[in-house]
Amino acid sequence: MFSYRHGFHAGNHADVLKHTVLTQLINYYNQKDVAYWFIDLHAGAGLYDLGGQWAQKRTEYAEGIGKIWDAKNCPTAVREYLDIIKDLNPDGQLKIYPGSPWIALDACREQDKFRFFEMHPTEAEILLLNMEQRGGRTLKQATLYAADGFAGLKAHIPPPTRRAIVLIDPSYEDKKDYRRVVDTVRDALQRFPTGCYAIWYPQVQRREAQELPRQLEKLGAKSWVHASLTVHKTAPDGLGLHGSGMFVINPPWTLAASLKETLPFLEKALSQDDRSAWKLDYLAD
Repeated sequence: MFSYRHGFHAGNHADVLKHTVLTQLINYYNQKDVAYWFIDLHAGAGLYDLGGQWAQKRTEYAEGIGKIWDAKNCPTAVREYLDIIKDLNPDGQLKIYPGSPWIALDACREQDKFRFFEMHPTEAEILLLNMEQRGGRTLKQATLYAADGFAGLKAHIPPPTRRAIVLIDPSYEDKKDYRRVVDTVRDALQRFPTGCYAIWYPQVQRREAQELPRQLEKLGAKSWVHASLTVHKTAPDGLGLHGSGMFVINPPWTLAASLKETLPFLEKALSQDDRSAWKLDYLAD
């Protein structure tokens, strides 16, 4: 269904939604001087060459970031997301796309800490090389674990600062990932009930994917935001990714209002047929 190597999918419509939301979370946490941790359970390589063999195999970025690269009059959330990618491409040509670790490293402050997990040995090796190129400050702030993020989270929450953003976005190639996501978030809420947990999931023709948001709703969090974006109808063979969603537990109070403005824009910009749609649900504390 998916390739574990995220380079195939870098910058696609799912990344646009995920990273737009992530940027909003980080910007909100940056408003206070108090330090926080960013914990990424499925970090990937950090940076992706859109001209490389992985990205060029399917050119998924063309239907994602490529469609909004030159967009004008964007909602604030989209503009802030685009600014991050444009800083990596100063000549104005879309060549490099940042993964979640890079977005966090670029946006966070000197006092913040990073914990990255990546099980794929090649991806972990590339991420470490990318971190080393950033220099000593990054290596002092960030720790990379070539290990299972689901299992590794327990040892890192609650962090000393009692403030953290936890990103959970497995490949879901193994359908057991859906259950592991729910179990991991349930355990995390018991250990660290005030943490911000951002869960990405794919829209695919699989019962587990359709049930995941409802299962997350039932975990008893006091507040959450659930945003979903569908870009085209399901394929006749039932395969492929036709959209995605972000479920954020303990979100910034500003997130729902921001997404009310952002999702209609993304749906219009990224639509591939007349079955595109967006949806926003939330529970306020």
